[in-house]
Amino acid sequence: DTGANGDILIKNMRTLKIDPRFISDVFISHGHFDHTGGLSHFLNENSEVAVHLPPSFRGVRSAKEVQYYDNPLKIYPGYYTTGELDGIEQSLIVETTNGLVIIAGCSHASMEKMLDTARSFGSVYGIIGGLHGFKQFDLFEGLRWICPTHCTQHITEIAKRFPNAYQEGGAGKVFEI
Repeated sequence: DTGANGDILIKNMRTLKIDPRFISDVFISHGHFDHTGGLSHFLNENSEVAVHLPPSFRGVRSAKEVQYYDNPLKIYPGYYTTGELDGIEQSLIVETTNGLVIIAGCSHASMEKMLDTARSFGSVYGIIGGLHGFKQFDLFEGLRWICPTHCTQHITEIAKRFPNAYQEGGAGKVFEI
């Protein structure tokens, strides 16, 4: 996702010493502006990227390659998509040495479907991202790393319920998993 503001995205990338010209892929979780507002600005900096989208988000024309995913799929070795779930959102799944980590935008889609889909690719170690309105905490039993960010409304409850798995997140934080 690229955030709501392209100027802020590029400024933050430069602060973190990430050159947009060296990015090969952009993964968009869903079409809400706070996740896509920076995309055109990013593509002005680097249009030689593959953009991975849910089918409900259309209109990207200036990228080298545009891919739409409505089903779970291995994108590259170690990288998977849930495909668009519930007609609104996809999540990126990344293999780590500890297991799979789900990178969610807002979790507007069913968390149960998201977790089940990720588990079809292997053992899920953790999740990072927005957990909008999510309160089915039992679904996180067994996860060893939980980093709620963005639109998560119940961060305090998650931190208390999963003190050994909880990780505070935020813009600019870097994690080695």
